Parts: sequence; structure tokens; C-alpha cells
Amino acid sequence: MATSSQSRFTTAAPRTRSRTAMLWQNFDFILMGATLLLIIIGILFIRSATLDAVDTDLIGRVDSQITYTILGMFVVIALAALDYRLLGALEPYIYLFLIFALAMVAVVGQIGDAGAQRWLDVGIPVQPSEIGKMLIILALGNHLSKRYEQLDKFSTVVISIIYFAIPATLIFLQPNLGNVIAFTVIWLSMIWGAGLRFKHIGILALIGMCLLPVLWINMQDYQRERILTFINPEAEENSAAQFNRDQALISIGSGGLTGKGYTNGSQTQGRFLRVRHTDFIFSVIAEEAGFLGATTVIFLMGVVVWRILDVATNARDELGALICYGVAGIITFQTVVSIGMNLSILPVTGLTLPFVSSGGSSLLTLLFGIGLVQSVAMRNKYTNLI
Repeated sequence: MATSSQSRFTTAAPRTRSRTAMLWQNFDFILMGATLLLIIIGILFIRSATLDAVDTDLIGRVDSQITYTILGMFVVIALAALDYRLLGALEPYIYLFLIFALAMVAVVGQIGDAGAQRWLDVGIPVQPSEIGKMLIILALGNHLSKRYEQLDKFSTVVISIIYFAIPATLIFLQPNLGNVIAFTVIWLSMIWGAGLRFKHIGILALIGMCLLPVLWINMQDYQRERILTFINPEAEENSAAQFNRDQALISIGSGGLTGKGYTNGSQTQGRFLRVRHTDFIFSVIAEEAGFLGATTVIFLMGVVVWRILDVATNARDELGALICYGVAGIITFQTVVSIGMNLSILPVTGLTLPFVSSGGSSLLTLLFGIGLVQSVAMRNKYTNLI
């Protein structure tokens, strides 16, 4: 009996390893490779943008970005190994935690630039509105997947709006208009992926137009200023905002085909280009690596979004597909807005260029999203493993 039992135990172990190996075979290495290349490009140009900096906030930016990259890679692997459906089942707790974290910002959050209260100190500075992007994708994804067959009812759409509007309102009060828009884009991406009916689009557009005056009245002065400057740049020709946009355009235009060379950008190294490590990192890349460097970044972003949408197409269930739509939506939106404001064709919102701009919370959040997508990819509809 002992021999028989030992034999059964011996043959079971390789089978377990085989199942694990089969699961990891579906890990999307193209997606991961493109993501890592963007992060490396970001670290290199954050170094260039902060070279010889005397500001203590800038001196440690490269080391901080590397630290968050390493931490983020552990997050990707951990989430990939974890079944996304288990996280979806925790929807009520994830949603309540998000509301709690955003409420805590209002109570004990750190006050930063322009009086914005967006950060919590938990040993390291954390911006709940950034992490909240992925938490709302998980929570809203599960919420919509359970109501997939009821989207022909406008009441289902309204409930989903209320669902995301509660945390979005708390973010608006920080104030953080950029992330409010990001939350809205996440909702739009996911409700569209879930099957938003055309008959509801007109109603939503009408409601949105009616709410715009309310939003405008409750904006901070500097937020209204940014929009007005974008609409009529000549009105504030000598403003700091216009100066930043002008320097960004000069940086991009002077880069030419191949750029001025790494750490040799006159606008960057001369400190004419401000917030160059975050908002205007794309201008730094365009100046020092030229048109080829800038288009390489755009191409890699396209690869990332393409792979995520491919995972959505092959997802096992609605929840998996909706998670992918949400992650692809926010990466696409932030990329378009960030590059658009560098080119002075969109207002400055403070949104970072995904995986490239300096910012630990932003990088960690986006890698969290990549981990979720990898979890979906590893358990696609062609995989028989549970």
C-alpha cells in the first residue's frame, strides 16, 4: 500500500507543474516587452530632464522611478498569477475601499501645489485617485458583467453612472479635474465595450451638455484659466501656461529627424522647458531623440493598446473583456492628452504620459493594469485550465 501511495504522489507532482507551465504559456510577452521598453525610455529621459538638478524633489526622481518599476514588476507577476475572477468577486469591498481612501484624502490628505489635496502618507506618498483608476475598472467591470443582458434598459446605464460618479465627485473636490475626466473615460470605454445602445447615446450627450455649466462653476480658477488659454491663446500671451506650451513646441520643432543627442537638448538642459520630467517629457524625447524617438514612443504605445485589445477579444468572459477595455481606454486617453498638450492642441491637464513620465503612483497604477490584463490573457477562452 505504501508503494502504491508513493507512486500516485510521484506522478501527481509533474502534472501540477505542467498545468502551471501551460498557464504561463499564455503570458503576453509582446505586451510586457513593449511596456518595459517604454519604462526604460522614460527612466533615461527623466534622468536627462533632471540632470544636475538642485531641487531636492528632482534629485531622486530617477531612483524613485526605478524603485517603483521593480515594485510594479512584482505587482504584474502577482496579479498575473491570481485569477482576475477572484478579484471581481471582491467588488463590494474594492469599491468601499476606494470610497474610504478618497474620503481619507479629504480628511488627512497632504496639501500640494495650488492647494490641491491629493496625497496620503502611508510610509510612502500615495495618490488614491491614481490607484483608484484600476480599482474602479475592477469594480465597474464586475458590476457591468452581472448586468450584461440588461443594458437595453436606460436605468442600468444610469445606475452605472452613479456607481462611478461617487468616487469621481470625491476626486473633483481635491481638486483633480484630470483624473475626473480619466474616470469618465474609463466608464465610457467599459460601457461601450459592454454594449451601450445607440438610443442611449443621444440622451447621455444631452445630459452632459446640461451638466457642463454646473461643472464650469465648480472648477478652480486655474482650471478655467487653462481651458480659456487653450481656446484663446492670445488672451494670455505672456502667461506662464503659454510660456510652457511655447517652450514645448520649440523643443519638439528643434529636434529634427534624429534629435540633438541625449542630454544635449538646449531647451531641456537650459531649463527653459518646465515640468519637463512629467507633463512635458514627450517634448524632451522629441528634442533629444528627434522625430524617430518620438514616433518610437507612439509606436510602442500602439503595440501596448493593440495587445490589450487582442486579449479582450479572446477573453473567457465579459469581466475579462471589460477589464481590458478599461485599461486600454485609460492608456489611450492619457497618451493622446499628454502628447496633445505637448503639441499645444489640447489643454494642459497634468495627466502623465503612460509608463514614461515621472511619477511612482502613476507607474504603479498602470503596471497594476498590465497585471490584470495578463491575468485575463493567461486564462483566455482557449485555455482549459480554471
